[in-house]
Amino acid sequence: MKLTRQFFNRKTTKVARALLGKFLVRKIGDKILSGLIVETEAYQGFADKASHAHKGKTERNAVMFGPSGFSYIYLIYGMYNCFNITTEKENYPAAVLIRAVQPVQGLELIKKFRGTNKLENLCSGPGKFCQAFNLDRDLSGLDLTKSKKLWLEDRGFLVKPSQIKKAKRVGVDYAGLYKDKLWRFYLKDNKFVSKK
Repeated sequence: MKLTRQFFNRKTTKVARALLGKFLVRKIGDKILSGLIVETEAYQGFADKASHAHKGKTERNAVMFGPSGFSYIYLIYGMYNCFNITTEKENYPAAVLIRAVQPVQGLELIKKFRGTNKLENLCSGPGKFCQAFNLDRDLSGLDLTKSKKLWLEDRGFLVKPSQIKKAKRVGVDYAGLYKDKLWRFYLKDNKFVSKK
């Protein structure tokens, strides 16, 4: 079942937790790639200095100010794409970063995009995941509740509360009061998580 706007139009930390165990699906021509989401991070509001939107709306971050359930893809270090999903109400900038995915479907194409056959290294980080699923900034701004290229599904994979670990977000020491927020969520003992 495809995830609806209602799923994303909630508090960002709740969405970040709820995305664990959901599936991201990418269609390229007649090929389908899919993966189980195993690690996420929440970014929200103007006070969160780790968020791209904390200084206000720009051309780059405008998607974060729109409706929930849209893709927001940006480039870091001039070379790696990062895939986010907008959350909460319009004009309140918030999004969930997908940090790691356990590849499930389309493995041969995923391996080709990544240039490696090592299963655990295919999608164990936001840049790796985007490369593996061929996600770039051309796909930023897609309505993930309606897109035929990229969407999210609930396939009934059960995640128990005891399986969810909380931690500080990665690489946000500059985020002021928000740097110690436990807004990274991941599946305990999953070998595809980027950082334990």
